[in-house]
Amino acid sequence: MYKLFLQSMKTRLISAFIISAFLFSLSVFGQKKDLSLQEIWASNTFNAAFVIGGDPMEDGSRYSMLEFGREGLRVSAFSYATGEKLEDIFRQEDIQLDGKPIDFDSYEFSPGETKLLVPTEKEYIYRHSTRSRYVIIDLKAKKAQYLAEGKQQYAEFSPQGDKIAYVRDNNLFVKDLQSGAETQITKDGKQNEIINGASDWVYEEEFAISKAFEWSPSGDKIAFLRFDESAVKEYNMQTYGSLYPGIYSFKYPKAGEDNSLVQVFVYDQKSGKTVKMKTGDDKNQYIPRIKWNASGSQLCITRLNRHQNHLELLMANPADGGISILLEEKSNTYIDINDNLFFLNDGKHFVWSSELGGRNHVYLYDMQGNKKNAVTSGDFDVTEVYGVNDKSGMLYYQAAFPSPSDRSIFKVKLNGKGNKQLNGGGGHFDGAFSADYSYYLLTSSKANEAERFDLCDANGKVIRNIESNSLLTETLANYNLSAKEFFSFTTERGDILNGWMIKPPGFDQNKKYPVFMTVYGGPGHNTVENRWEGRTLLWHYMLAQKGYIVVSVDNRGTQYRGEAFKKATYMQLGKLETEDQISTAVYLQGLPYVDKSRIGIQGWSYGGYMSSLCITKGADIFKMAIAIAPVTNWRYYDSIYTERFMQTPDENASGYDDNSPINHVARLKGAYLLVHGTGDDNVHFQNSVEMVNALVKANKQFDFFAYPDRNHGIYGGNTRLHLFTKMTDFILKNL
Repeated sequence: MYKLFLQSMKTRLISAFIISAFLFSLSVFGQKKDLSLQEIWASNTFNAAFVIGGDPMEDGSRYSMLEFGREGLRVSAFSYATGEKLEDIFRQEDIQLDGKPIDFDSYEFSPGETKLLVPTEKEYIYRHSTRSRYVIIDLKAKKAQYLAEGKQQYAEFSPQGDKIAYVRDNNLFVKDLQSGAETQITKDGKQNEIINGASDWVYEEEFAISKAFEWSPSGDKIAFLRFDESAVKEYNMQTYGSLYPGIYSFKYPKAGEDNSLVQVFVYDQKSGKTVKMKTGDDKNQYIPRIKWNASGSQLCITRLNRHQNHLELLMANPADGGISILLEEKSNTYIDINDNLFFLNDGKHFVWSSELGGRNHVYLYDMQGNKKNAVTSGDFDVTEVYGVNDKSGMLYYQAAFPSPSDRSIFKVKLNGKGNKQLNGGGGHFDGAFSADYSYYLLTSSKANEAERFDLCDANGKVIRNIESNSLLTETLANYNLSAKEFFSFTTERGDILNGWMIKPPGFDQNKKYPVFMTVYGGPGHNTVENRWEGRTLLWHYMLAQKGYIVVSVDNRGTQYRGEAFKKATYMQLGKLETEDQISTAVYLQGLPYVDKSRIGIQGWSYGGYMSSLCITKGADIFKMAIAIAPVTNWRYYDSIYTERFMQTPDENASGYDDNSPINHVARLKGAYLLVHGTGDDNVHFQNSVEMVNALVKANKQFDFFAYPDRNHGIYGGNTRLHLFTKMTDFILKNL
């Protein structure tokens, strides 16, 4: 699949609720209706039309989309210029396999676009990784065949389209589509020991890498990662639903524990030889990225030390594995991994982004590692690089501009001149570009306006609207909704914090209202964003209808306000963040329309960690807290994430213990609800079990609920309705 486009689109596929647009009046309430949990979480009341696909095709003038209709699945081609449907590339009724229609939800074109590769019978391994029975569809011959026996992972065409590489049973394979011959590149793959061509759990979760192999541009070589996780300790997760509960075991390196030993290899298809790249055998280093240069003569390997404050871009010779350092960065805190590395076709330059200058910006380098110039600059952070048009010398990017809560789209020349804002000015704007950057699909929303889709030309001009969701606009106009408002305030320490607030409909400043705060607060995720947030926002609207002021504030440690603000929490996760959330509550208590005795807080994951700290460290401020799937002690969490911000427990014991909610339960005064899924492979159920033990030991009363076999997202069937009903009832009773 065309990855650049899909990276922009993937979050759109999660929920129809976040792919819609509406405007509603804030001045007249009359007989308008209130929202209900049933409508929000278990009905189609607020369903919207949404866009799936939109993958740019090779000629630059067309894009393809996956369509669902009464006749079955369609992969269809559309004109960028007119929006006209040009043809059905694939029709489900035309091609069958084993006498049945082929069902799939994604697809990849072969180079030349004569074949489709589609995953069927998909099953999830962890939160992001899957395995499927892949099917190759020959569009000209109208025939289909299975790629291979059993299920595979990460199947991908070679650049010439004559071969497909994939992972099966922890080994890497290549299939020749002309001869049908399957070549097994590695043979030592073994469950919970050796993985070839795919990542281990912690790389998948924390470095966002699942597929761990890359075709060279000429298709004659494949670079891949080999994970030796035999020394990594196992986490055993009990599974239910049968007479005797089962045990699922997987390798999970906790903070300070052994990681996988990761090595890089290159397989040469002509010689059949596999060469190890000389990155060293240090088990305390990470290899989070590999990428070929434009010609395929060298492989770029990103190497990171265990503290994640020393990054190197290594250029490796695929013939003998020899390496040289292309670029090196060091930090007093940590360096985040990104995908903003682009080798230019001239073979003389590359583009790279870094925040070591205080803001995250893009730079142009030569192939000796010398910085030529800044491509982007300004008092804002670049949030995504869409790509580089080599022909025009233009780079396309997204930035947190004009405020940290907004996203705008820009283009700029590689020499840093001619910067132009294509879309933006207040709200969230995201682009998915055609193959030649002549067009892009613009997705936009604001805090109180759900997403719409427009087709734009290269200068940002809207050619036509694709979807505006007028039906949802009309539906929500019938409901009693108030607007999300943005605000900022200065804490007693002098820090300026940004937030949003939803007041009850018909707000009366002479009344006193309880406050419900919602928090995440951790690195890499802001909650104060000028964008539509789907079902969760509707739930917050519902709470406002019930008389609560709903508030969220981004504390120190969150992003898009520069490196210093983001990394202020280094070595002491939870300390400054909790101080800021308590300061928020104190600020709210000072507002004339707030009931200072009725302030509660809720969070999920890192947010659950934060709400647990607030109800304990801030026991005199918060009346109630809800913690969903929380970390309760960073010693229980994984190595890559935790050590990035805290180093190891041996190096920073006080940083781990001083801000662990488990060590502050004796302070608890208010009502506390703790919820966790027993099948959470990310933040283990162990966190809540140990929190329960600490609360019982301190003789503190609390509420606890477990969802059997649910993962970190706690969903499936009626699960979300049940969970949000439980949370709503707890809020109504205790706040």
